[in-house]
Amino acid sequence: MARPAMSVSPYGELTFDADGDADARARDRLLAGVAQHGVRDLLVFAHGWNNDRSGATRLYDSFFAPVPELAPEAKVGYVGVVWPSMRFSDEPIPDFPRAVAAELPPRPVLDKDTRHALLETFPGRATVIDQLARLLEQQSREEAELEEFGRLVRLLVDLVPPGPQALFAADTLAEGVPQDEPAMFDGTAAERCEEFARALARLQSPDETAPDASFALPNPWEGAHELLRQATYYAMKRRAGTVGERGLGRVIGQLAARSPGVRVHLVGHSFGGRLVSFALRGLPKGVRTVKSVTLLQGAFSHYAFSARLPHDPRAGGVLQGQHNRIDGPLVCCFSRHDDALGTMYPLASRMAGHDREFQGLDIGRALGAKWGAMGFDGVQAVPGTKNLKLADALRGPLPAAGCVNVDAAAVVRRGGPPAGAHSDIVHRELAQLVLAAGRVR
Repeated sequence: MARPAMSVSPYGELTFDADGDADARARDRLLAGVAQHGVRDLLVFAHGWNNDRSGATRLYDSFFAPVPELAPEAKVGYVGVVWPSMRFSDEPIPDFPRAVAAELPPRPVLDKDTRHALLETFPGRATVIDQLARLLEQQSREEAELEEFGRLVRLLVDLVPPGPQALFAADTLAEGVPQDEPAMFDGTAAERCEEFARALARLQSPDETAPDASFALPNPWEGAHELLRQATYYAMKRRAGTVGERGLGRVIGQLAARSPGVRVHLVGHSFGGRLVSFALRGLPKGVRTVKSVTLLQGAFSHYAFSARLPHDPRAGGVLQGQHNRIDGPLVCCFSRHDDALGTMYPLASRMAGHDREFQGLDIGRALGAKWGAMGFDGVQAVPGTKNLKLADALRGPLPAAGCVNVDAAAVVRRGGPPAGAHSDIVHRELAQLVLAAGRVR
């Protein structure tokens, strides 16, 4: 297993492109290294939104660091999944000191780092990105300029993507699976930008009872910037499914054929949770190598594993029944402090157009019942799901199979708007939970 400068060993990486095709040389080194080092338990971690390999590697190193002490006798190997996602520069990186974070621009513009990330994430769209940056810089008061911004955002994220990604967009595009319908593209761009701007204002000042002499109507261009962010993450969400099923699922199958005694434990943060979940759908028939899945602040529908949706019993989640492919439990960590998933995710998933009916952060809770993310309130509508506090889960033992919701708000709590605690995942307790889920000793 190839090993960058990491505090844990043996460590290897799996790198995938946007269509889920693996870097063959890195994959082959990993498969050979697992056998060479006599690995019995393989921890496989997929990052969420991120900008580059170095940021992903830092996350993996920090998260895995307590494992040797927690399971000193176990023959553990470590894998970091690297896939083409992106992060806006005004959002925190997991375990990255805030003291060295870049100074945020005072206005909703596309700074150099974000523009560079967009160019790498959407190759061939340089002209579109330049036009978006210009409109954000000018912030015209003309509604037509907001409409042009919306048109460019649609063009950037490519609602009907070319290649294999189109096959993995059913739950983000098709009617009949409403929890992931991209309704942020419905209606006028001005209306959508205003809704996002109001939601951001509420996140900044959640106490609406307190008088504020400086109160003013939200700037719709703040909402335009957020529309671009959410549309970009919509594209990343689609891509995560592609990489999981076509990429990681296949590699796990190859590993099972080559080293059938290895026990695989999948871990995913944010859209990485979606990626490792879709990997279950890509497992070859009969493969029971995956012994646990742990989702950290999963940024996909809390109904994904449901066979019947509460609001439409004729339909099910895109991953219905896939948790049964695990030879062990699916553990979903969630936190009420995650504002990105508690407010922005349901608003982006279903732009209801009735923002005035909700008070403060209740907009996220009201929409979240139907359009929510599992990283905010856990797996929903799956019979037999267990619900535990983090302390109780660590005392164990965890259920041997099925879905387990773990309220991790006791540790996943640091962060500010718009993400809240979404990236606050590097904790010894969560590493311990991953080991407990897989019964790694």
